[in-house]
Amino acid sequence: MFTSCLKNNTKLSLNKDSNVSNVEIALIIDKIKSNIWIFGIPSWLFGITDRSIAAFTDGYLSYIEIFQLFTTSFFFVSWLYLKPDESFNSNDLGPSQYQEYLARSQANKLQLKKLHMISQEYILPFPYICQIYHLLNLKHLETVHHFSLNNLKIFQISHFQPTNTGGIIKFQTILDSPANPLRIWRQPIVEVDLILHTPYTVELSIPVYNHRRIIVIFNAFPLNDSEHHFFIDIYSDLEWPKPLLQIILHFASCLTLFEDLPYLRALADKNIGRLFKSNRASNHETALLFKRFIELYGSSGEVTKLLEGREES
Repeated sequence: MFTSCLKNNTKLSLNKDSNVSNVEIALIIDKIKSNIWIFGIPSWLFGITDRSIAAFTDGYLSYIEIFQLFTTSFFFVSWLYLKPDESFNSNDLGPSQYQEYLARSQANKLQLKKLHMISQEYILPFPYICQIYHLLNLKHLETVHHFSLNNLKIFQISHFQPTNTGGIIKFQTILDSPANPLRIWRQPIVEVDLILHTPYTVELSIPVYNHRRIIVIFNAFPLNDSEHHFFIDIYSDLEWPKPLLQIILHFASCLTLFEDLPYLRALADKNIGRLFKSNRASNHETALLFKRFIELYGSSGEVTKLLEGREES
């Protein structure tokens, strides 16, 4: 869904000529960055040499001179690590293929950067399987996020499609409260997409207005049997001032995570492992995606293997 949204936005906003123009601009910027980095190396070496000569001229090293040498050397090493990334060059592909590759990849890269709003990262003291159960359980939108979503209700499940590594579920939500501020810019009933891409990645795609969406990518990686690394990335094509939208999304993301903590803690206190057995999985339609996860990764002990694999890495 996120990829298709990106492609659609690219088709609408960029044609072939503008793609090439963006590529040329990007290549110029990359060249400037590379030249600045190269120029910085002799500059830092000159600074280190100058400080070293000044420090050893009198045959005595003071604390200030040692500090200056250490600081200059530290910044020089840091500068080396700031080397701009290398990309394809014309020797890798034929001329026409290379130009086409540059146009497409650069257009997607620029559009992806434009759509990205915020990133958040947490280490949470709860098992990874608690987070997965939480993300794939649709009912938590009505219960756990009762306050932040202001009585949002799941109206019906409109579509479910299993995939090789997960599944896609589409569900309609209704704004049950007449005072819900979301009514300002969205329809009372909209269709939301929830996608299980991999055992670690879940996507939530929310329509806002005029075919524009907010897309949230969740990544949960187990650290051990009681902790997991949790990443939140939000993308949007809303035509709002980006700084304002970023503030709103940061606040909303922090609020929903704050609401999640007691729920995750309650799950951790329960024997959550029993829920990852096919004979105990709920058959309710709101749990279809979670049941799909169990089919792929739960019944055969894949959850344990995932945990063990992350611990070894």
